[in-house]
Amino acid sequence: MVVVFATARFRAMELLTILNRCHHFRGFVYHRAAFSPDYKSIEISVRPRKGSAAVCSRCHQPAPGYDQLAERRFEFIPLWGFFVFLLYAMRRVDCRRCGAVIVEEVPWGDGKRTLTKAYMLFLARWARRLSWKETAEAFRTSWEKVFDAVEHVVTWGLEHRSLGQIDAIGVDEIQYAKGHKYLTLVYQIDIGITRLLWVGKERTIESFQGFFTAMGQEVISKIAFVCSDMWEPYLKLIREKCSEALHILDRFHIVAKMNKALDEVRAEETARMKREGRDPVLKKSRWLLLRRSENLGAEQHFRLRDLLRYNLKTVRAYLLKEAFQQLWEYNSPAWAGKFLDEWCRQTMRSRIEPMKKIARSLRQHRELILNYFRAQKLISSGVVEGLNNKAKVTMRKSYGFRTYRVLELALYHSLGKLPEPESAHDFF
Repeated sequence: MVVVFATARFRAMELLTILNRCHHFRGFVYHRAAFSPDYKSIEISVRPRKGSAAVCSRCHQPAPGYDQLAERRFEFIPLWGFFVFLLYAMRRVDCRRCGAVIVEEVPWGDGKRTLTKAYMLFLARWARRLSWKETAEAFRTSWEKVFDAVEHVVTWGLEHRSLGQIDAIGVDEIQYAKGHKYLTLVYQIDIGITRLLWVGKERTIESFQGFFTAMGQEVISKIAFVCSDMWEPYLKLIREKCSEALHILDRFHIVAKMNKALDEVRAEETARMKREGRDPVLKKSRWLLLRRSENLGAEQHFRLRDLLRYNLKTVRAYLLKEAFQQLWEYNSPAWAGKFLDEWCRQTMRSRIEPMKKIARSLRQHRELILNYFRAQKLISSGVVEGLNNKAKVTMRKSYGFRTYRVLELALYHSLGKLPEPESAHDFF
């Protein structure tokens, strides 16, 4: 019995030694470590170092003591399959600067949260790799505690991030819920760094205005390039706030709109041919026409070749769409402009209304499209599309993301490249 007691005491001393090496804080000492009565957790008592002054949690300055509260439990990183808790009786201070009696500040905790800062950082790092639900299950904790951990880390990161020089931004929206609920996302797309800068609820002028307010005039005035789609609220606000920046229209959205127009022509002509009792030559041809020719298989190439022999509106619309791809091969803005003008002229004579609508839109935004070439094709929204795909992956992993706030935190956590709180030890 004496041997068992001595061994347990020796192991407790070893644990305290380890904690002092990896999670030591000036002014506090680990007093005692022991198993809980059910042997499912390890409880470690913490006490103030003799003669150390308590620190006011409001003004962060030392203050004279007032009294002591009941013992609190702070959850620490699990060890060898055991839950670990730090036990500490918080002191209250009579702070003359704040003119009130206030609970002290402890370096391992954050306000009224029951998790230690080290454990919150630990959970948040795993929540970037796994879904929040899987993280909670892996460490036998709750989804709510994972949420608290991510919120703490993201809030700290946003308060301490350095915006620095931002040369190029990309603006886009993604749908995050049924019922046309959108998020406005603004990314930094500089050549050396890509990250999420801002998330806004809905895609409105008021929402997008929040980005410029959050960044401040000093940062906004130095932006040299802006990428966006042709949505008018974005265009209007960018003209007002970034008048000196080169505004580049999103190449990928232009191609997407053209594919949508082609699909509209195909669907209309398919329905008309069916009403007239003609051969359904356009049946199952949608992806033949929408995919780039280099992405088609050998059999699909043969089917497309046979389809192009017919004198159909769909075929003419497809040829116009394919001809338009040559625009992106130009380097000179002048030659690209001549090609764009000629393509629009041909399209306006095609008598294919959906394609004519695209041509009118391209004419209206001609200068913004040519800015892609004026920027020497170095800035495009391809990076934005890649980041949007990562954002969608985050949302697909979003077990329990029922509110905008949770989704906002998850996106900043995954794509914001935010700094993390300092830790006494790099737990992994």
